[in-house]
Amino acid sequence: MGQVRPGTKAARRAAIAEIFASETIGSQSELRDALGARGITTTQATLSRDLVEMHATKVRNESGDYVYGLSTTRVVPGEVSTESGEVRLRRWSQDLVVAATAVAHQVVLRTPAGAAQLLASAIDGAMLEGVVGCVAGDDTVLIICVDPEQAEEVTQYLMNFAESRGTEN
Repeated sequence: MGQVRPGTKAARRAAIAEIFASETIGSQSELRDALGARGITTTQATLSRDLVEMHATKVRNESGDYVYGLSTTRVVPGEVSTESGEVRLRRWSQDLVVAATAVAHQVVLRTPAGAAQLLASAIDGAMLEGVVGCVAGDDTVLIICVDPEQAEEVTQYLMNFAESRGTEN
């Protein structure tokens, strides 16, 4: 008999991390099938929550396909990293940031209507150093930073991403 896993959240998430490390997974249904092959059944809603809480992001692999990965380190604004959270944040910043303003220890980002939650999710997934959290409305993201200097750094960091639109592909 193979390895027996308890039906706990921790065991399920450990299996997800193992799958991402050993297989190419491009969709939640593929991940659900891979979990099923390991004897783990879960609902789509639970799987979706796991992916958000584990900071799973989709990144383009060497073949050009979007696949899931896990970000395991915090990103310091201004430092270049290859973590998937930063790649996702760069992509969504290029597509969605309309304007950014630092106000005291906060950053206010404007996006097209309906896009703020997607950008906020990318910001959360990147785990930017100095960011306490963010809140999204329909077309506005409010980022709370630890101090005004960090708010300025985060604003510049995101604007650099937004302004790089069209310069990379």
